[in-house]
Amino acid sequence: MVRPANFAFNEETAASNAFQSRDGKLSAAEMRERAMQEFDGFVAKLREAGVDVIVGHDSASPVKPDAVFPNNWVTFHQEGFIVTYPMFAPTRRLERNDAIIDTVLELGYKSEKRLCLETNEAQNRFLEGTGSIIFDHQHQLAYACLSPRTDAVLLEELCQAIGYHKVVFHSVDGHGQDIYHTNVMMALGETFVVICLDTVQDKEERKMLEETFKRTHKEIVEISLAQMNAFAGNMLQVRNTAGHTILVMSSQAHRALNPAQIQTLERHTQLLHASIDTIETYGGGSARCMMAEVFLPKV
Repeated sequence: MVRPANFAFNEETAASNAFQSRDGKLSAAEMRERAMQEFDGFVAKLREAGVDVIVGHDSASPVKPDAVFPNNWVTFHQEGFIVTYPMFAPTRRLERNDAIIDTVLELGYKSEKRLCLETNEAQNRFLEGTGSIIFDHQHQLAYACLSPRTDAVLLEELCQAIGYHKVVFHSVDGHGQDIYHTNVMMALGETFVVICLDTVQDKEERKMLEETFKRTHKEIVEISLAQMNAFAGNMLQVRNTAGHTILVMSSQAHRALNPAQIQTLERHTQLLHASIDTIETYGGGSARCMMAEVFLPKV
């Protein structure tokens, strides 16, 4: 996780991110301060639950309004790969930082394979990490809904490089706009999937997804468009140092779930939520976006 130095509403991402809001209620300084407070509170909750959290620190210069969302520019894989990604917004390209990667490696993680996909930015081809891709590491699958930020050809190139198979589909919001990132409409756990199937309007694609979930033994927990808009699809299952799984989400997302959904999820995993309202409102991302999980082997 990366503690933000200059969190702000990003004009460059707003056109394709319908989850961002500009309500004018906070000054720039208030927004920065609240985002840092929310970040610190979120990290504290994770650590209290026994989750090992590595905190990197955003540099004050150059200004990077979305630095709190590191999952979009880097992934750390159990096969030893570190992958860095091409980003749609020029301001977000500044987030790629070897110092953050070194912070992870200095803790004893091992990597001898680096894939640098950011050269594709020159051809306007983008693939934004685990925003664009939901990895099923157990079954070596890479789910992705296509959008201006998720290029199908580049996804295939990545899958070939790391030995995964792509699962591609299309997803639109209630206004017919492409869902900008797969991880706002879908969250994958070890034995379940939280997904807004109403956004998948192609019947064959929806059937393909349902069959894939069945084949990989994932119970479907379906959420509505309204719940998706409250970030109920933007969750991440993590494992704490005691070996227990925890589904992490925002407090807004938790409030949006109904009792039956919560009961179903609690049969699979523990739940944890934190208040990150400022980050969600102005950044257009939620709990999952703030975490870049580390699967690298230890030295």
